[in-house]
Amino acid sequence: MDAPNDLNALADEHLAAARTSPHGRSAHLLLHEDPLRQTVIALAAGRALDEHNAPPAASLQVLRGSVRLTAASGDVELAAGQLHPIPQERHGLLALEDAAVLLTAVND
Repeated sequence: MDAPNDLNALADEHLAAARTSPHGRSAHLLLHEDPLRQTVIALAAGRALDEHNAPPAASLQVLRGSVRLTAASGDVELAAGQLHPIPQERHGLLALEDAAVLLTAVND
């Protein structure tokens, strides 16, 4: 059995990488057991993940910083420690400050 991943260490590692990346982001696929996927995503302040389609079910947990989850149904600001479902519509993510999140998604 693989050793458990340390979310705090991964958040710190990928935030450091995002700060130096030309795109201002870094990600790590933590768990991939069909249909479940968990990914740590880090974004430098002001950087975004452009609008994209939602998986059948997903949630976003903020590990560091704060983000704005954008969607036609309304934007939601989330801070470290908060968990929120991903809306079942096209959505995007904006880092209000340097941020790391845990995306949990269930795909078909």
